[in-house]
Amino acid sequence: MKHALTSALVLLGVLIAAVACTGQASQNTLTIYSGRNEGLVGSLLQQFAKETGTEIQVRYGDTAELVATILEEGDNSPADVFFAQDAGALGALSQVGRFRGLPDSIIKKVDERFRSPKGEWVGLSGRARVVAYNTNTLKESDLPDSILSFTDPKWKGKIGWAPQNGSFQAFVTALRVTDGEAGASAWLEGIKKNEPKTYANNIAIVDAVGKGEIEAGFVNHYYLYTFLRERGESFPVRNYHPRAGGSGAMVNVAGIGMLKTARNPQLAERFIGFLLANEAQQYFAKETFEYPMALGAPTLPELKPLSSINAPKIDLGNLSDLNGTLRLLHEKGAL
Repeated sequence: MKHALTSALVLLGVLIAAVACTGQASQNTLTIYSGRNEGLVGSLLQQFAKETGTEIQVRYGDTAELVATILEEGDNSPADVFFAQDAGALGALSQVGRFRGLPDSIIKKVDERFRSPKGEWVGLSGRARVVAYNTNTLKESDLPDSILSFTDPKWKGKIGWAPQNGSFQAFVTALRVTDGEAGASAWLEGIKKNEPKTYANNIAIVDAVGKGEIEAGFVNHYYLYTFLRERGESFPVRNYHPRAGGSGAMVNVAGIGMLKTARNPQLAERFIGFLLANEAQQYFAKETFEYPMALGAPTLPELKPLSSINAPKIDLGNLSDLNGTLRLLHEKGAL
């Protein structure tokens, strides 16, 4: 009897120790779903793991596909945080209540234009829509005040776009928000009449502008700087931020939110704070020429200051209706 009691106590002690170890392991584990690729953010995640002793578990994938996965998994999702390539994806999850609120200590590090109005996600890095133009044939003063004016027949055969590109589709989604379905439809029809040359991506557009295949193209701002770094300042392309603003001057963000399924909210908050700290913010700036989102973080001197860009005042989380944009692009023959 005494031997049996002793054995039971030993077994109970082992079970208690196992439970304690399991709890300790879960407290030091962070599961991240990342729509940003490993080549860009992997080293940052490794740095956080090293500095904090955290075990990082990462699932990389397409941002839209990860949104679908999180929705399918529901309350059984293992994800603690979602690191998205664009704000529309964050907005889609916010609309169906998949995020926890973030503390003011995190939210207030980011300008209200680049964070959730409900305090559920924050932007980490920003990219501005611009018109890349050939400096051998155009001056900035030759370009129209608004991207809407590229429907003028004088631009026929001189412009390029990438309708299959996600950043272009986000721009069209923003155009639907700022100018309505009718306005977006009319713009697409007008551009189509001007016979734009279609490219696979933004890099191909900037390259084509540099070669003189087209005079101007619709892209994100940072692609130009890769060319300038590789080919020098003589590369005959520069960025133009439309003077009149509107969706053609929008600034979208890659951002992050903490999911309701987060097992350790404090660790998730610590990770988000790490990504908003100066070292990580400067990593984004120097590696991809993106805009840092933390207030006070220095922007690269070659970039136009965010305060000088006439970006539209919209809730970036409302850029979630990608399906509606894809339908419109198909209807207008852009896809």
